[in-house]
Amino acid sequence: MFSGIVEAVGTVTAAVPEAGGGLRLVVDAAGLGLKDVAVGDSIAVNGICLTVAARSARNFEADVSRETLACTAGFARGGRVNLEKALRAADRLGGHLVSGHVDDVGIVTRMQRAGANRVIAFRAPAQLAKYIARKGSVTLNGVSLTVNDVRGSGFTVNLIPHTLASTNLGALRAGGKVNLEVDILARYIERLHEKR
Repeated sequence: MFSGIVEAVGTVTAAVPEAGGGLRLVVDAAGLGLKDVAVGDSIAVNGICLTVAARSARNFEADVSRETLACTAGFARGGRVNLEKALRAADRLGGHLVSGHVDDVGIVTRMQRAGANRVIAFRAPAQLAKYIARKGSVTLNGVSLTVNDVRGSGFTVNLIPHTLASTNLGALRAGGKVNLEVDILARYIERLHEKR
């Protein structure tokens, strides 16, 4: 589990195709600090929970399955990726509970400055819209955010200067893609209310 509070922004230095349609990623994570990371640990990369397969002082490697590649974006060589180590039981939960199981890709539809902030509008896939609520939580590229407004499958978030500077969301442009994870609580509530 993660909190959606990005610890560092890294760079994909290699994305090597693997048998079966997956990728082996190499991520330069110098800003994250890997001294306490072991092979087998989880790191969220642009919101996707990946298992560390190998690591050095500044880089780690992880395998990305074909299934994950089918519902995510942002693994191009040279791309900047948001990074967060998995939560420990004693850690503060500054964002919201994030599983790292990305649901799909959202599209930036509009951007607007609001003083030093930036209001960004996104379009979610239609099947996910019901899980996105005004003043609820959503995870975009691994960043825990509060939803400002919802209209159909569209929603907006307000990015403060700190978020713009310390994540890769500040580089978004209209038409850009983000990894979208809806609030896991909404999914469990739906499941509890299903007729049996």
